[in-house]
Amino acid sequence: MRASIAFLLLALYSLTSPAPSRILFAADPTFTLTSLREGDSVPRFQATSHDGKVWKSDDHVGKGYVVVFFYPAAFTSGCTEQACLFRDQLAQLQQAGAAVVGISGDHPAGLQLFHQQHSLNFPLLSDDDGEIARAFGVPVRDGDTITRSFDGVEHSLVRGVTASRWTFVIAPNGRLISKNTTVDPEKDATNVLEIIRRSGAASQ
Repeated sequence: MRASIAFLLLALYSLTSPAPSRILFAADPTFTLTSLREGDSVPRFQATSHDGKVWKSDDHVGKGYVVVFFYPAAFTSGCTEQACLFRDQLAQLQQAGAAVVGISGDHPAGLQLFHQQHSLNFPLLSDDDGEIARAFGVPVRDGDTITRSFDGVEHSLVRGVTASRWTFVIAPNGRLISKNTTVDPEKDATNVLEIIRRSGAASQ
């Protein structure tokens, strides 16, 4: 009887607790963690967003272009510049049929501050165990804690892992059309927009 009650409580907890970042399964049965290339189907995944909600790739992939950019850490110079340029280009990206999502190892609380401080207009996902990054083949290393002050209040911003700066563009058919492993934060949003526009023109 006690075992049944414990199992029921565990099941209820799993249903009400925020879902961590995790891979659901690879769309392509031949997929392995190191084989993701342009033309491949991308793995399905979900993660907690900056607003505490669960963001699911199934809700976006297959409905238009999806830009997934992995960045090392919120509130660092290159990552801030990269995110803000995607913010500034978002209207044009959406007009081209694209959704944008940023992924890092930062915990959701830090991502919420990052999102607010820079008025970002797209979701930021927490991949604090690096599972999503590894599924896309993105190298990860140990995380860290940095301190930032906002409105006179000091915050400790924790990240579980530090991902490399890689950007992926997924076509409406769910297949990868661009994989950039040498991202320039100052040019990433512009480059992505050009890739999507060329892809759209070629498909007409």
